Amino acid sequence: MPLITVSYTTSRQSPSLKADIASTVSELTAKILHKDPKVTAIIVKSVEAGDWFAGGKSLAEQKLASYWIDIHVTEGTNTKDEKAAYLAAMFKRMAEILGPLHPETYLHVDEVKGDAYGFGGLTQERRYIAGKLEVSPDRAAA
Repeated sequence: MPLITVSYTTSRQSPSLKADIASTVSELTAKILHKDPKVTAIIVKSVEAGDWFAGGKSLAEQKLASYWIDIHVTEGTNTKDEKAAYLAAMFKRMAEILGPLHPETYLHVDEVKGDAYGFGGLTQERRYIAGKLEVSPDRAAA
């Protein structure tokens, strides 16, 4: 149930660009981090290349693309190796979509405590406990 925010800049234009980014992010998040796409939320935001600076110059000047992906997952649900593989796979796939990437392109896996994170009005910890007790999450909320 991650919440993922993708900010990106590129000179490439396509009516489906945001949908392509969201699809790629969802696919890799499911495949590598084992997150259910049905409860994955993705926000995709475009930033003008002239407004994005790296190394003291705008990416418009450098003619490079970039992204910042911030993903929130429940603490302890992914290994270091999974997170490293996710970062590498995302960089490769996003370069295919956005074009040549500036080396200062970032992805942040933010691990949040299960009692401080959730969706649908329930924390992840509450959902975990309900699963262990084999009760519905709705009953666990009561």
